[in-house]
Amino acid sequence: MSLSWSRTTRLAAGTAAALAVLTACGGGADTADRPNGPVTLTFWGWAKGTREAVAAFNASHTDIQVRFEEIPSGTAGGYAKISNAVKAGNAPDLVSIEYPSLPEFVSSGALQDIGDEFTEADRAKLLPQAVELTTLGGRTWAVPFDAAPQAFYYRKDLFDRYKIPVPTTWDAFRKAAEQVRKADPEARIATFFPDDPTTFEAMAWQAGAQWFKAENDTWKIDTTDPATTKVTAYWQGLVDDGLVHKNASFSPEWTGSLKNGTTFGYLGASWGAGVLKGTLPEQSGKWAVAPLPSWDGRPASGMLGGSTFAVTKDSKRKAAAVAFAEWMSTTEEGVTARISSGTSSAFPAATALRPVARKAFDAGFFGGQDIYALFEASGASINPHWAWGPTTGTTNTAVKDVFGRIAPGGPTLADAVKAGHDATVAELTRRGLKVEG
Repeated sequence: MSLSWSRTTRLAAGTAAALAVLTACGGGADTADRPNGPVTLTFWGWAKGTREAVAAFNASHTDIQVRFEEIPSGTAGGYAKISNAVKAGNAPDLVSIEYPSLPEFVSSGALQDIGDEFTEADRAKLLPQAVELTTLGGRTWAVPFDAAPQAFYYRKDLFDRYKIPVPTTWDAFRKAAEQVRKADPEARIATFFPDDPTTFEAMAWQAGAQWFKAENDTWKIDTTDPATTKVTAYWQGLVDDGLVHKNASFSPEWTGSLKNGTTFGYLGASWGAGVLKGTLPEQSGKWAVAPLPSWDGRPASGMLGGSTFAVTKDSKRKAAAVAFAEWMSTTEEGVTARISSGTSSAFPAATALRPVARKAFDAGFFGGQDIYALFEASGASINPHWAWGPTTGTTNTAVKDVFGRIAPGGPTLADAVKAGHDATVAELTRRGLKVEG
């Protein structure tokens, strides 16, 4: 698998360091890592299968024990909870942070550099590009866990019943959306999530957009490029024409529409297979997975999320926290415990463990389909020209504020993108950085 966005990432990281964006230093000494008894860590996260992974770790280790607290997903309030805890000085030792949000946590000084514990030999076990996304300003800030290539999940039984071809292009996706609505006026092919900009960002990434770019001493922000404009107009058209549902992500309304068959598909990522399997066990055998439609029919993908494990700045248990994070990310036991929970379809950043993940995942829900082979192909097609800036949270908050009000005759997707652009420029300017765009 080859995901080559190394040049952009290194450029952004080096420039960010020069601009003093990434200024967080290591926390306290590891004096609490080697007491007379077992080390007790606190860990906050939300990914499916985490509780089972923690239980397996605790059962097999006597030197380290982990207290796990499940928090809302990052965009649903988890990041705010982590940030507030860091500010209050009572943050857990280890937290889950997705790749897009890592630069912002680093730039705010919330995390520790873990390079002394997460060594070059450790990093060699993982996808190099995932390691690069956690290496900012020449320092290592997190242990990568998974990659998250995009995929299209669909009700195979319903597509077959109504003789709807599985779309391979976005033009075909719109035609399929029209067929779905014609087959059942209450049904839609998929859902536009008004509370979560990350899916839209992944679509822009897939189309070839590059919102953030660091050159010399300047951040260049471009959200009016042809790729973004094309994606914005396309999804605005689907919303205006009533061809997609509009429900909050993973809400009771969204889940209900899947259960009653009025949503035929889900535009998600590799981890979405576990979400569907855990949410809709009664629909086992009715779902299938296809590559995400692309603009020209050739394979193309962005990244929709993807998780890392980071040590907070005041933790005195860095060595133990990194050891636990590595166990979850780089051992057969850790990956098996998570995926055999039945709710996770994580696509490990540790490439050698993907056969382990494939074996641990019960593919019966998808009619025995080898979904990990599809994830491999999708991952190989991830567009290489994307890097995350240091203000993803600011961007997403501004976009989200408008997303929820998008409707025919009301605010548009273009308005949402502009709000995100303006908020990003304002925040970078407030930090004293040079900005173009």
